[in-house]
Amino acid sequence: MHSFLVGAALLSTLAGSGAKAPVPIDNKATAETKALFRNLKELSKKGVLFGHQSATEYGRGWSGDEDRSDVKSVVGSHPAVIGLDFMGLSNRSAEEVEKEKERLRKLVEATYNRGGVVTIAWHMPNPVTGGAFYARKDGPETTVEQLLPGGSHHEKFKAILKDVADFAKRCKGKDGKTVPMIFRPWHEFDGDWFWWGAKHCSVEQFKTLFRFTVTELKDTHGVANFLYAFSPDCRFDTEEEFLERYPGDEFVDMVGFDDYAHFGRDGYKLDEGIKRLQVVSDLAKKRGKLAAFTETGLESIPNLTWWTDVLLKTLKSPGLEISYVLVWRNDQNSATHYYAPVPGHPSVPDFKKFFDDPFTFFEKDLKSIYR
Repeated sequence: MHSFLVGAALLSTLAGSGAKAPVPIDNKATAETKALFRNLKELSKKGVLFGHQSATEYGRGWSGDEDRSDVKSVVGSHPAVIGLDFMGLSNRSAEEVEKEKERLRKLVEATYNRGGVVTIAWHMPNPVTGGAFYARKDGPETTVEQLLPGGSHHEKFKAILKDVADFAKRCKGKDGKTVPMIFRPWHEFDGDWFWWGAKHCSVEQFKTLFRFTVTELKDTHGVANFLYAFSPDCRFDTEEEFLERYPGDEFVDMVGFDDYAHFGRDGYKLDEGIKRLQVVSDLAKKRGKLAAFTETGLESIPNLTWWTDVLLKTLKSPGLEISYVLVWRNDQNSATHYYAPVPGHPSVPDFKKFFDDPFTFFEKDLKSIYR
């Protein structure tokens, strides 16, 4: 863990090399969003930002405390990347949606004002059935088809996206700038556990869903502060398989994937995890995208040297350029569902080594990621 000043020095390097620096897909992206993209790209050559889902929303035994995270309680700094979710922006009353926008806005703005990075997933409740984000067990869903142009719930979907756009534009830093965010819709789509999963829609339907989401936010509603992430689960072996449902370069800023399976959940198959990280890292280099390890972790962290022996060793594999890694959330009430240590957890000494390593960036290491 160390301070790294990004900004002017980086720009002069790029200018001097004559190389055309990769840019976000949105040519109207705000200056801060472009800077975030560029600086994440540059930092991925030197190390990796550490992220934690819902880190400042709640943790083990607490919720809603000001400027608190379990990670900060252990090492004195918040994670560099804070994961949030748009789950609460649909299938609720207009009043409840407004309340949720305000709750999220405060978290987003606080992270930006501290100099951290926000990534937002979308466990979207089913807008057709009114059910949860999980697919029903007894056969395929038809929800995606019904959300697409011509579908029975297309207008409802457009209204939900309008709420997302309204939220995006509402988030302003102390500096008056709109806050950049990494938006990661329709994740783990290669599994069948979510209603947008591979069993529940065709390849073309999924691509259309992804493209429509991006186009509606970016072009129809003028959202200029999102970077768009494409991230399956780990059910691919090759670049070709990874790209099967890829909507196209003009719709994606970041490629990544979620992988718990190879990192302890189903035993340790690190070579399999590294192989997949290599696929996304190589793809990002070739296509001028960012690469990220969008979700991982070991529930309850029973392996006391998991941070250095498993995660850090993996991320330091030769040739990888991964902008951030995010571990999943620490449930407020569950005795077992947590992925980052709290004070007194037996993995704390190893987590401190992970934190101290020059390869890992936490929030207090980010000096000017939006410039």
